[in-house]
Amino acid sequence: MKTALLISTYNWPQALEVIFKSILNQTKMPDQILIADDGSREDTKQVIEKFKNQIKVPVLHFWQEDIGFRKSKILNKAIAGSSADYIIQIDGDCIMHPQFIKDHISHAQKNVYLYGSRVNIKEQAVATIFNKQITNFNLFSSEIKNKTRTLHIPFLSNLYKSHAGISKKFRGCNVSYWKSDFIDINGYNEDFEGWGREDSDLAIRLGNKGVLAKRLRYAGIVFHIWHKVKSKENLDKNDSIEKQTIANKTVKITNGVNKYL
Repeated sequence: MKTALLISTYNWPQALEVIFKSILNQTKMPDQILIADDGSREDTKQVIEKFKNQIKVPVLHFWQEDIGFRKSKILNKAIAGSSADYIIQIDGDCIMHPQFIKDHISHAQKNVYLYGSRVNIKEQAVATIFNKQITNFNLFSSEIKNKTRTLHIPFLSNLYKSHAGISKKFRGCNVSYWKSDFIDINGYNEDFEGWGREDSDLAIRLGNKGVLAKRLRYAGIVFHIWHKVKSKENLDKNDSIEKQTIANKTVKITNGVNKYL
């Protein structure tokens, strides 16, 4: 099984630097690293080029022009450009636990997608984390909230079974799935523009296809860096698209990844 770590990013090189450090601290590496860049400036490219020289794993940078929030499109382009069988996906505001990649790989199952835990970093701690390049956190770390989510106890994670339907605990910033399942539903729906619902829509359509979901609790942990809330001006439209997916039990959409394959 060939694996890829997929990171979406947009104009936050300071966060990307810390995330890259957390990749270097992983106990198991992916076979590829995919950067899905929705139009960042030159300073982000410089951070990526520096990272390429620090790691032996191939790093593929997919960039598109900045003409608005088009996360679905750039994620489709990145996955289409990957040779991996299995995609492990985070957002560009998530620092990974050292066992993150290993956890997702060890729990991977056919006909199942995984969704993991997210620990929130406090607003007042962000500057310190960037300045000191902090990537390790534990139950007693002052920089984080919801501290019990930091507990890494993989054998307890095995108690969580796969299930049908999308969970309220699902977060698109910490998910993994088989590329073949992704292709079968035609990937992300590029009708989603602006913030919101593109990730949950993908999970719902995987479920409509018959792919089960499994929660990674006590494993597969990310630490979400606080930031200001993005504009939600398109959320009503995106909500409507997702509601149609649910009502119609949609599996495969038309405006998806196939145009890049």
